[in-house]
Amino acid sequence: MASESRLYQFSGESKDHLRKFRLTTSRAKSLQAVVYLIDKNTLEIRQDEEKIVYDSLDELAEDLPDHAPRFILLSYPLTMPDGRLSVPYVLLYYLPITCNASNRMLYAGAKELMRNTSEVGRVLDLESPEDLSEIPGKLESGN
Repeated sequence: MASESRLYQFSGESKDHLRKFRLTTSRAKSLQAVVYLIDKNTLEIRQDEEKIVYDSLDELAEDLPDHAPRFILLSYPLTMPDGRLSVPYVLLYYLPITCNASNRMLYAGAKELMRNTSEVGRVLDLESPEDLSEIPGKLESGN
């Protein structure tokens, strides 16, 4: 991680947002997701311009770009078979098949830094917005 932390950076504001999002969603009753991107000029990992907190996977799927990768932090409340509430906090690594090689390299290099900085429980890879429909099943099954 040492080399990634020298190449990529988070602003103080981004780190604060990551921490607050993780803490406030840990007891959430509904789905919450935020989108992060890498600024190609500064190599800063930051929340996208709109700073939308999504409450629907369909809404999120509509807003994902067709040719650009993104990091998506997702808090997804689940009711376990024994009735307990579980709120998995995951990183969705969105890497469309159609994105160019330089973007693939840029995001691949930052994946572990994003994972560690955001303190997610697991990472799920996505290749298309349609893959979002499979997320509930993957979280429920633990795969």
